[in-house]
Amino acid sequence: MSYFSDLALQFIDGRWRPGSGTWEIIDVNPYSGDRIAAMPVATVAEVDEAYRAAERAQREWSQVNPYARRLVFERALRVIEDREQEISEFIVEELGGTWLKAGFELALSKDMLREAMQLPLRAEGRILPSPVDGKENRLYRLPVGVVGVISPFNFPLFLSLKAVAPALALGNGVVLKPHQNTPIVGGTLIAKIFEEAGLPAGLLNVVVTDIAEIGDALIEHPVPKVISFTGSDQVGRHVAQVAAGHFKRTVLELGGNSALIVLDDADLDYAVDAAVFSRFAHQGQVCMAANRVLVDRSVEREFTERFVRKIASLKVGDPRNPETHIGPLINANQADAITAQVDQAVDAGATVLLRGKTEGTLMDPTVLTDVPPGAPILTRELFGPVVLVIPFDGEDEAVKIANDTPFGLSGAVHTGDIERGVRIAKQIETGMIHINDGTIHDEPIVAFGGEKHSGLGRLNGESTIEAFTTLKWISIQHGRSAFPF
Repeated sequence: MSYFSDLALQFIDGRWRPGSGTWEIIDVNPYSGDRIAAMPVATVAEVDEAYRAAERAQREWSQVNPYARRLVFERALRVIEDREQEISEFIVEELGGTWLKAGFELALSKDMLREAMQLPLRAEGRILPSPVDGKENRLYRLPVGVVGVISPFNFPLFLSLKAVAPALALGNGVVLKPHQNTPIVGGTLIAKIFEEAGLPAGLLNVVVTDIAEIGDALIEHPVPKVISFTGSDQVGRHVAQVAAGHFKRTVLELGGNSALIVLDDADLDYAVDAAVFSRFAHQGQVCMAANRVLVDRSVEREFTERFVRKIASLKVGDPRNPETHIGPLINANQADAITAQVDQAVDAGATVLLRGKTEGTLMDPTVLTDVPPGAPILTRELFGPVVLVIPFDGEDEAVKIANDTPFGLSGAVHTGDIERGVRIAKQIETGMIHINDGTIHDEPIVAFGGEKHSGLGRLNGESTIEAFTTLKWISIQHGRSAFPF
């Protein structure tokens, strides 16, 4: 696709240009292995240029009438709608996403832009009373200034837009560093969309680079006041430590090890459908994916038979084929790492209900049960098409197993009794959990985020306003104050 080559550049201060680094990030189709583009990396100097450009442009942007500011996001939405087929092809080509996944990601992205349109009008201040006669307290909600955004490879368009669009809408400048495996869909494509939508030059900058080139420069730089990071808990911990050392706020959306719980009164056919989608959407490369399916022992056999049968029917292969359910993992290293985790669990005594082969970046689905207590695979995030079926006896044991992980992002409970499901859901240590549904959900006005190692802070709706603005107290004394000396 020629458009990929057109976007294989840095976007700094409103100009498209190559990076000045001495080596290149090679963008590769994960299914075919074909080279999509080669991009010379941005250097520390170019990171500085990007932040300085955002800082300059933000001063004027913050003064733009909110009604005028929102028009940019209306136009950005139209750009996506007009180019939906082309963008879907990008997702299939660069991510190895299936057509179903591309449609899902585009729908989420469009909803996020619709929400961003509203944000300029919702950053409200307040007037508060004072115990001092004649005094007026005003609380102004202001942009933080510049936001640094580091986005992941799995849903790069949506998860970049999820931070970039609201931060811009609320009057900030942004520097975005996409993941090196998805530099176009997660980075320069977004710059192109906003350029076509008429966003003023310099407000959004995209630097395609790697920590091997810039170290922690993106986090340590003095300009950004907030760092928004989506990715693994290991890297998130490092981002939090570095940012805290420079007195920066962070929003961390990290990994998960979600449990989908099937109680004895659940609709089993429906629970199977929810569990299969929750585990195998985008090859399992979803932070909210149901790594573990917990099933009441009284219905375990019946559920498991149906579950394994449906998984075995999933088509694995070329993501360009509309009939494909499971495409490639992002790279061969990822596939090898997941395969090694499965081998380790089997060697430790886990029972194999379904075992697929691994060929390059393609992995057939694998289902394990009877995983020995203490096995590492039980508590880790599994970013691939592998699922663990875990039986339990009674609600208390289900809650204990679900919580036996350092992560706490999402989850689900399937039951015929809604209030029973809610009672259990309240005991699960997650930021989000869903009754009689899948584990993979994100809605633009509902707070999104995790507990424990799954992150810090929330995004969406009011939470996004809190994340990307700051409060300033201005008091006014009408009349004269009395001072003690």
